[in-house]
Amino acid sequence: MSRDAEDSSVPFAHSVRSTVLLLAGAVLVAGCGAGGAAPGSPDAKETAAGHPVRLDNCGQRVEIDRPPRRAVALDQGSAEILLSLGLSDRMVGTATWTDPVLKGLEKANAKVPRLADRYPSFEKVLDAEPDFVSASFLYTLGKGGVAPREQFTKLGVPSYLSPADCVGKDNSGDGDGVRTEPLTMDSVYGEIRDLARIFGVPERGEKLVGQLRARVEKAKAGADFGDASVLYWFSDSQGPYMAGCCGAPGIVSGTLGVKNVFDDTKEEWPQINWETVVDRDPDVLVIADLTRKAQSAESAAKKIEFLENHPVARNMTAVRKKRYVILSGQAMNPTIRTVEGIEKVSAALRTYGLAK
Repeated sequence: MSRDAEDSSVPFAHSVRSTVLLLAGAVLVAGCGAGGAAPGSPDAKETAAGHPVRLDNCGQRVEIDRPPRRAVALDQGSAEILLSLGLSDRMVGTATWTDPVLKGLEKANAKVPRLADRYPSFEKVLDAEPDFVSASFLYTLGKGGVAPREQFTKLGVPSYLSPADCVGKDNSGDGDGVRTEPLTMDSVYGEIRDLARIFGVPERGEKLVGQLRARVEKAKAGADFGDASVLYWFSDSQGPYMAGCCGAPGIVSGTLGVKNVFDDTKEEWPQINWETVVDRDPDVLVIADLTRKAQSAESAAKKIEFLENHPVARNMTAVRKKRYVILSGQAMNPTIRTVEGIEKVSAALRTYGLAK
């Protein structure tokens, strides 16, 4: 979920002219930056192969002449892919976090500067002298986010946007977009492969994809949850954002064969009133546990407190029976952590006796 962040973009100012000059130099000599492989080292040979890389990415032609050495990941999902690929030494910044970093990546993440917990200004990103930027959401690389992709292109900085937020999706409205086609894990796997190829480490991408596929197969093995129904609540208690049919929660539901009670809407995250939610009466509530403070009831604890005290919501079967599944926000977004969502929902459904 992306569009409920505050607008923190700032105009390109005279004060960053020196940064632009430094940036141009960094692009021209890419490979001389900190964290790059030393000439003649095994990794130098690995990263030299397969370039230039040319991709059609979300309506733009992207060309990367050599593996990035000073990358900035503008969303947590993108950052965690790069960290999982072992690329922390080629990253100079991350931004826009909703959760603690994925378990096992803490040490790698600590080596990379966090430019902002939410959207950094364009100036702040340029100060890091990036030679490549990546993002999980179209909004991040648009008006109201960090900056439109065109602004990076003008400075010679290639950008990459997750296909999960553009392929089979209409983002022209005011909300979080409408799915014209159901999202699948293949889109996430494709993003991993693209980024691994861009950085010259395709074998690492294949290894990560293989690990994720194996986890999905294990989570769904022998699963028969019959007519179990679930509801996915991301954020906000006053105008709650619930998952529609076909985003990352749709991957979870489809993989496990359960029913999302709002699978009749293709909106990514429609805002739905509590009377309608109670009417659907899900067996299980899947709740995002966010550390950010953008909306009301961000943490799982606050959400559950709200549910159990709300005069209408507390009557739901899932609330009365305390059938909650707590997920990170990233597990409800189309990221590598969607697999975590599949695993945890599967385990909870078994625990609650909903497996046949």
